[in-house]
Amino acid sequence: MAKKYIVVTGGVLSGIGKGIVSASIGRVLKDCGIKVNSLKIDPYLNVDAGTMNPNQHGEVFVTDDGYEADLDLGHYERFLGIDMKRFNNITAGQIFKSIIEKEREGKYLGATVQMVPHVTEEIKNRIKSIDTDLLMIEIGGTVGDIEGEIFLEAVRELSLEEGIENFFFVHVTFVPYLSVTNEFKTKPTQQSVQLLRKIGIHPNMLIIRTEKAIDSSSLDKISLFAGVNRKYVINLPDADNVYEVPEKLYNLGIQKIIAENLNLEIQNKLNWEYPKVFHPLKIAMIGKYLGTDDAYKSIIESIFLSGAEKPDLIDSQQIEELTEEETKELLSKYDGIIIPGGFGKRGIEGKIKAVKIARENKIPIFGICLGMQIMVIEFARHVGKLENANSSEFDPDTPYPVIDMMEEQKEILKLGGTMRLGAQETKILKNSRLYDIYKTETVFERHRHRYEVNLEKFKELFAYPDDESISNKLIISAKSDFVEAVEIKDHPFFIGVQYHPELKSKVGKPHPIFKAFVEKLKELKGLK
Repeated sequence: MAKKYIVVTGGVLSGIGKGIVSASIGRVLKDCGIKVNSLKIDPYLNVDAGTMNPNQHGEVFVTDDGYEADLDLGHYERFLGIDMKRFNNITAGQIFKSIIEKEREGKYLGATVQMVPHVTEEIKNRIKSIDTDLLMIEIGGTVGDIEGEIFLEAVRELSLEEGIENFFFVHVTFVPYLSVTNEFKTKPTQQSVQLLRKIGIHPNMLIIRTEKAIDSSSLDKISLFAGVNRKYVINLPDADNVYEVPEKLYNLGIQKIIAENLNLEIQNKLNWEYPKVFHPLKIAMIGKYLGTDDAYKSIIESIFLSGAEKPDLIDSQQIEELTEEETKELLSKYDGIIIPGGFGKRGIEGKIKAVKIARENKIPIFGICLGMQIMVIEFARHVGKLENANSSEFDPDTPYPVIDMMEEQKEILKLGGTMRLGAQETKILKNSRLYDIYKTETVFERHRHRYEVNLEKFKELFAYPDDESISNKLIISAKSDFVEAVEIKDHPFFIGVQYHPELKSKVGKPHPIFKAFVEKLKELKGLK
């Protein structure tokens, strides 16, 4: 069977859910028996998302093989239930970097290097290299963006070369509702489709995104002016729960439409178990990236997938300005606390204050990456009596660098690397709370950090689960070449991990630590 392609483009404005639509279509077809993989094309000039500010672009999603990707790869992993790799993302920066390197090496044999055919060939070769029966291709941004034109051209060329019968184009577009005139305005969508057709791509299907259900006559109008079969014009209004989308698309028969157009043999079934009930748990997430929820997307989704309501994001700098009593009063309103990852000194003292209150007042707390490091710093200061203990990242002159860049990491830095990235084998130590959660000794967890616990110089702060004396000690509950996790005894839930468990959560299979955290909150609140 020839390889099949579904290309998802966007119009009118960005952020309307192309990634969710693409992931949902992929999941529906996967459950119908098709081997599916996905590709996100990002037209920006960054080589990857690693240097991007989370306030502007959302979280950086790290794959098992250490690639720093756009957060949409997180949607694909959670929905499709498969692990993404670096080949699942293309950026304009990668393409142009490769082109320039080849030109400098003389690989174009003196030819004038041009957008067509050289850049488009590079893009097409990357697309064709992904081994699957059906490839979902999401092109980031909106039709009409200057950055995305070359990718649309490459896909247009590829559809002619591979056979247009093997391509299905889905255009996701927003139709605004004008309350002043009490009507949906379809003109922006009409113009978006016209732009796409001028490029040479004729959409097979339109997914019409609206805030509420659109009237049939507006869909008829869109069908007429866009030149798309009316039964292929599908309204997808905002959903309270994004995990409803695959089920909605399946019930609309999208799998049958695609199978008919791409000549696919499918089993008409959907095995989609997603959380429908969210327990009223109040979780405080003490962070500093406040520009968008997407900055902590995978953590939020891991909480959802564990059956709890969305956490409240609390500004760690705001906590710095509060007294300890005021902070205690604020946090007493919450059932649990999460300290997420991050970089930089801003808001650190606020997070340390929050950890101290959670530890002393038995509030369940879960620290991730930087969050674990904050737990170590707080413990060193207030239990270990190491005044002004800190991370050398935040205070290079601290007398007690309980968090430091290890020598091995400094060598990596000299060689051009900047962080530990990707999945690493992690040993979970028996007789720890973490072992009770995992119920296994070996796991592979994803990392993204430069600094680590300075165990060599501050061994007196720590103990192992089987040590005779573990009171007033931080218990090391997981290890690799460095400390991977800490916890304390006689606390409802005080666990910090150096890795990013949120990146491994999938629909129907949230990461076990998140599941355990939510279950503990439910237990303490008396919820079933």
